Amino acid sequence: MNHQKIGYARVSTADQNLERQLDLLRQYGVELIFQEKMTGTKRDRPELNRLLAHVAQGDTVVVESLSRLGRSTKDLIELVELLKEKGVQLVSLKEQIDTSTPTGTLLFTLMSALAQFERDVIAERTMEGLKAARARGRKGGRPRCDPHKLRQALKLYEAGQHTVAEIEELTGIKKATLYRARKTHLGP
Repeated sequence: MNHQKIGYARVSTADQNLERQLDLLRQYGVELIFQEKMTGTKRDRPELNRLLAHVAQGDTVVVESLSRLGRSTKDLIELVELLKEKGVQLVSLKEQIDTSTPTGTLLFTLMSALAQFERDVIAERTMEGLKAARARGRKGGRPRCDPHKLRQALKLYEAGQHTVAEIEELTGIKKATLYRARKTHLGP
């Protein structure tokens, strides 16, 4: 089977230009390039999805830098793990990382461990903060909604005379709270 070098290039604003990334990928010998121009607010990356569907075992995905591939450490690690599961290597030109080498594998193992450590520390701090708040007499979470207004919102919803937006405006009960209350009152 013929293994491919497949490139992925992404710019996050309309002002940025893909040409520099494309030139570097071509110089590396990339045969096929998936390129994405998008704003940083959109989570969906159709070209990355096409790349992931296209790659096969033994292929190598090449990016100009890791920041082009993942938006966060967690996102990047998940993508690298997905590629690894497919038997696909990753090369990042800027960081000089190649997951086909022991050094590249070690680096990603360390990155994964650091990301997990970061998640654990955040969870621990959150729990400590909640515990400290409870010790001061505060409860966590959202403030409770007015049960009278919630009953009123449910009645309006059941009557079918108003849109959910109108019910929200009339009662102050948010759409998610209304739907959650319906599930609770009506069962699954």
